[in-house]
Amino acid sequence: MCVATAHAQGVSVGKVELRAGEDGYQLAVTYDVNLTYVVEQALSRGIPLYFVAEFSVVRSRWYWLDDEVFRSEQVTKLAYNVLTRQYRLSRGALFQNFATLESALSILSRQSSAVMPADALAKSGNYIAAARLRLNIAQLPPLLQVNALTGKDWTLDSDWYRWVVRPVGDGRTE
Repeated sequence: MCVATAHAQGVSVGKVELRAGEDGYQLAVTYDVNLTYVVEQALSRGIPLYFVAEFSVVRSRWYWLDDEVFRSEQVTKLAYNVLTRQYRLSRGALFQNFATLESALSILSRQSSAVMPADALAKSGNYIAAARLRLNIAQLPPLLQVNALTGKDWTLDSDWYRWVVRPVGDGRTE
């Protein structure tokens, strides 16, 4: 008897939170990242994948355009080394090696923003936080960029996930 499990392919948002700390606020998001077969095959052949985690907080205004009070972007490179048979995640100068794709994706799925200053959120007012994770197809080799633009196999984008943030008196959010 064989049991197969189906995984939705692509990127979706699992859990979001805005944490208050001594230095300010930090957005933290957990994504469900499931690579398509085509993307996984390209990765296994040594094509690096660049994922971009984007975070923003805007103050909505009824009388004018929304005011963006914070924006952060983090690029994570996922690569496979055919010689060592290891996956490597790189964020800036930091990197980590993994024996399996699943363990690399579990780290990739947890993203957090830079620290937002505590005074960025006024005590009164509603804010809308937004986050998304996407595959940066502009970083792919030119021949694959054409396929990525025309095919859905390369569409790994969580779309923007938005939620309301309300600061309270003690600096913590709801």
